[in-house]
Amino acid sequence: MLVSQIVRNKVGGGVVTLPPGSSLTQAAQMLSDKRIGAVVISPDGTAVEGILSERDIVRELGRRGAACMADTVDGVMTRNVFSCTPSDDADMVLQTMTAKRFRHLPVMEDGKMIALISIGDVVAARLSELQLEKDALTGMIAGY
Repeated sequence: MLVSQIVRNKVGGGVVTLPPGSSLTQAAQMLSDKRIGAVVISPDGTAVEGILSERDIVRELGRRGAACMADTVDGVMTRNVFSCTPSDDADMVLQTMTAKRFRHLPVMEDGKMIALISIGDVVAARLSELQLEKDALTGMIAGY
């Protein structure tokens, strides 16, 4: 299965982004309102400057307390963002996400972000693929 198939089957409209300079409070509010685990930090909605996850915010709260919530996302976000392309193999993407211990991956095409996939998206797609394979094999064995 390719990343393009996962993106095509994803429910929801677009990638949630915040501009650099937004406060951690704004980011936390957005994550809560949208019920998502991470937000892409982008000046224009297509370039990726970083990703900020719930874990990043909680880690900073644990280190510095509630005063950090007035700080900007720029100092807390992950800047070295891994990405994938629509033509990448989903199994390879899943292995990378597991090995590198991150749960969100921008999908880039021609230098622009076109989607954001989560490890949950990739696992769900893989489970669906396995179910189809199981059904096909069951049908062949049963003779229908």
